[in-house]
Amino acid sequence: MPRPQSTDPRPDEALAPTETLPEGTGESGAAFPGMSLSPTTQAAIAGMGIIEPTPIQDQSIPLLLSGHDLMGQARTGSGKTLAFAVPLVEQGDPSLRQVQGLILVPTRELAIQVASVVETLAVNKGLRVQTLYGGRSIRPEHAALARGAHIVVGTPGRTLDHLRQGNLELDGVRMLVLDEADEMLDKGFARDVEAILERTPRQRQTALFSATMPKWVANTAKKHLRTPTNVEIDADLQAPPTVDHTVYAIEKSHKIQALKTLLDDRAGSVVVFGKTKHGVKKLARQLGSLGYDVGALQGNLKQNARERVLAEFRSGAAPVLIATNVAARGLDIEGVDQVVNYDLPDSQQLFTHRVGRTGRMGRSGEAITFVTPDETRKWRQIERGLGHRFTHEHWQPPAGANVG
Repeated sequence: MPRPQSTDPRPDEALAPTETLPEGTGESGAAFPGMSLSPTTQAAIAGMGIIEPTPIQDQSIPLLLSGHDLMGQARTGSGKTLAFAVPLVEQGDPSLRQVQGLILVPTRELAIQVASVVETLAVNKGLRVQTLYGGRSIRPEHAALARGAHIVVGTPGRTLDHLRQGNLELDGVRMLVLDEADEMLDKGFARDVEAILERTPRQRQTALFSATMPKWVANTAKKHLRTPTNVEIDADLQAPPTVDHTVYAIEKSHKIQALKTLLDDRAGSVVVFGKTKHGVKKLARQLGSLGYDVGALQGNLKQNARERVLAEFRSGAAPVLIATNVAARGLDIEGVDQVVNYDLPDSQQLFTHRVGRTGRMGRSGEAITFVTPDETRKWRQIERGLGHRFTHEHWQPPAGANVG
């Protein structure tokens, strides 16, 4: 039997029960053989049910352990979290009462998931991990930082809040990671990220990881990294090869009926992407009133509400998730059978991240995209960015269907 390769072990830890790992996994032989890792770290990795590293881990971990700055690109589900978590923990010193590692992520869900992976590696080394993210009181985080943390996983806004309030010191940071680097360096987060980086030592080690790495990211990153090594895994493949794509040219007034038809024919879980918070809430209400078991995920939800929606989706209680782009990144939701781009994304990068929710680690998946007449030009731009032309079909409403 072949040894299992690792994925990002984010099967939604801290949000829902993890999936059962194969029996006997991790019991024979050391994890990540050939790498100079401490027995504690090897045992923690093996305890996750992982023995062999994925390509991004195999190439990135030795480089980071040797002190290189790094830009790592690999598709969603390839194991990027362990690629930076292992060297981060390996280089941590529990005897030093200061923050030594900082991981910045774009969403609170990703902060929780990444921290869960890091904690699994860090706990037996005596390293304390603290998450910093909005949507909850800042006081418990302040208290935890006062007790001492060695590794911080945070969103830019909340991390900057702690810095400005004097709750967080980053003078001792040895390694800084930007996860989902293309989003972290985009205009939405760039100012906060820059302000945080200014509070870290110049001689720190810096690593950027993302599923997509546009040229502008590399250009922006030059001022933050010192002669970085580039690691690219399947960088030329913009969408997972195990995903079947269908693109429907469709009238806007027909979209809800088309979605109902797709949901009636579905055989598993579906993530439906909308463009706006209001649009997602409205669509979820419409489908709910028609008897579909749906959940809505958008940026205005409080953290406990988000966790409840995700838990219901994972358990199958609400197998249809209507979401904004908040679900396009970071949420490692296992077993998504179909992704529907109900509203067209604004870029090829977002298209790649959305589609990356399905067809993960060898599983088959399906992606369906609606393109209305007024979106034709935008869709052509996305196709050019992807370097691929998709076959279009014209969606026709079933005979007698009420399309509004």
